Order: sequence, then C-alpha cells, then structure tokens
Amino acid sequence: MYGERIFLTTAIELPTAHEVQSTAAVGSGSAEKPRAASPPLSLRAVAVDATSGAIVWEREVFRSAAGELPLPHAKNSYASPTPITDGESIYVHFGPAGTAALSMEGDVRWENRRIAYDARHGGGGSPVIAGDSLVFNCDGVVDPFVVALNRRTGAELWRTPRRPMDPERFAFATPLVIPRGGANGGLQVVSPGSHMVGSYDPQTGRELWHVRFENKWSVVPRPVFADGLVLACTGYEGPAELLAIRPEGTGDVTSSHIAWRHDQFVPHTPSPLVVDGRIYTVSDAGVAACTELATGKVVGKRRLGGNFSASPLSAGGRLYFPDEEGMCYVLAAEPSLKQLAANDLEEPIFASFAVVDDRALLIRTSEALYRIEAPK
Repeated sequence: MYGERIFLTTAIELPTAHEVQSTAAVGSGSAEKPRAASPPLSLRAVAVDATSGAIVWEREVFRSAAGELPLPHAKNSYASPTPITDGESIYVHFGPAGTAALSMEGDVRWENRRIAYDARHGGGGSPVIAGDSLVFNCDGVVDPFVVALNRRTGAELWRTPRRPMDPERFAFATPLVIPRGGANGGLQVVSPGSHMVGSYDPQTGRELWHVRFENKWSVVPRPVFADGLVLACTGYEGPAELLAIRPEGTGDVTSSHIAWRHDQFVPHTPSPLVVDGRIYTVSDAGVAACTELATGKVVGKRRLGGNFSASPLSAGGRLYFPDEEGMCYVLAAEPSLKQLAANDLEEPIFASFAVVDDRALLIRTSEALYRIEAPK
C-alpha cells in the first residue's frame, strides 16, 4: 500500500485448446522427467482504492504461453510475490515469468524477462529495494543465485551464484535490507537460501558473510532484524531451527556469529515477528510460541490448531494469526499468548495481513480483498 492505493498482482488463466506438459530438470542431477505445466496466463498488476475498495486500474504486464511455466505448489500461485514501491514506481515480480516497473498509474516503464531459472514450485520470494538495486532470490532446482536489477532501467546489475550445496537447492525466501554497520557503513542484503543464509553488497553482489545450516532446504520465511540480530528460520528436512545471527564478519561465520539457536515450534512457512523484545512465531502445524530475543529461551506457547502459511501481524497491541482455513486467532502480545478472540472468514488465507495506520487490517483471501476496521 502507498498513499490511498493498494497494489496487488494476479494471474488470470486464459482459454486453451489442449493440455501441455513441459520437461524440466528435477533434483540435483541432470535427469529430466515430464512435469505438468501452466495454461496460458495473463499476469497483471492491480491498483485498488484503499478507502472504497474500487479498482482504480488493472494492467496486463506479461502474457505467458501454455507450457511456459511449471505448475506451482498447491499453496502457491503464479502471482505470489508481493509488489513493492519507492513512491515513484511500482515493482512487480512474477518469479521466472518476469519483473517490471510500472508508473503509479499503471504504465509499464520497463520489463525484464531474461532472468531464467527453474522454480520447482513457482515463484515465491518478493523483491527488495536497496539503493538503486532491486534485489531478489532465484533459488531454482539447479544453479541458484541472487540477482539485482537497476530499479530505474531494469538492466541486470549483478548475479551472484549461491555457494555449492547438495542435494536440494530450491527455496522461496524474500531478502531483507539492513544496515551494514561498522566502519564501512552502507547497506547489506540478507538473503536466505537452501542450506545457508548469506549477506550481499547490494551494489556489487559480493558476498559479505554466510552462515551454513546443513541439510535444510526449501526455505520460505523472511528473516527479521531486531536489536542487532538477524533472526532466520532454516528449512525442511526435519525440525526447522530459529537462528539469531550477528550480521557482521567476513566469509563463513557459522561458528562465530550465531548468538543462539533453537528448534522448538519453528515455522517452515510463516515468518517470525518481533514485538518489545520478544519473538512470536507459529509453526505450520499451529503452535504459537514466544521466545526471548536476548536469550533464545522459549517462554510461552499455545496450540491454536489448524495449518498456517501466512505470517503473524502485530497491530493495536494485539497479535493476529490467520490460518489456512480462514480462522484468525487474536492473541495478547505477552508470553502467556492469551487468546482474546477467534474470527472466521470462512475463506482460505495464505497471504499475510497488512495494517493501515494501526487501525485497519487488509486481508486477502482466496476469494476477495477485505478492509476490516474498528468503529471510530
């Protein structure tokens, strides 16, 4: 959201006369097998009036031919990445289908469809702005990398391969831009991938530091930065871990810069949330937890039930935890995680909530976009 407009992306299936299958590399080797592929698609950006909910404009950004993209995961879509704006342009990203910049009125300023990679379950991570760089992860089945485009022209600025990893290489995380600190100053882009989280110089793509977590892949949660620590979740293959990392140093800092770690009720999909020195998480299986930021000690938990993909949100002194079936649990922002309410929208929710001026929630379900506001 920017000003009085909400910006979204969507994918509209177009008519097709026959089904198509594509052949795409699977796993870490060179073997290939047929994989169901996409119908023809219209990939679009939409602007919505934040007060009335009226559609202000809708633009087709890309058109994807039948068979051009692999089918996404059941929890994913062809338009999952979140748009971002600097107040001058709106940047929309459709994973391997392309990236573009639009004016605030929806005119396409540039587009880039040259960043190809084999996204196992479709695009997932969103782009971030760091100076003149628009940075996003391309963690595909083979040869994963991080890339930056010039946000004013769309030209590729740099492409940095991930460190060698095995066996599974794909991931879906969104990078995080934080201060670099120290004498150098400037910014760094903290970017989780399979088996590792790395920090990159947004101007050159040079890796600054990395932390390894062996045999963890398909990383989804976005990291969080609070009180000088980067909080990053590892991925699938057994219990995920929550790592508190001091974002400094050079090279491999796995043994020197992890302040603490634990694997209790850590999510594979929802991102962590920090409020007043405490970390709030919800596991995919529905256990909410409260962890002390300074120590990594789990000081509270509550079973909510359901399955969770959307990240929790803090607003108005409360915590909001929406599950995949459309139930939203409202909890107190305290170690007890006292349940204050439970509201059922009766529509699947996989997208995280947004908040407007700490007084209204924006909720995107499988069926609609809602603005829910307390009476004045």
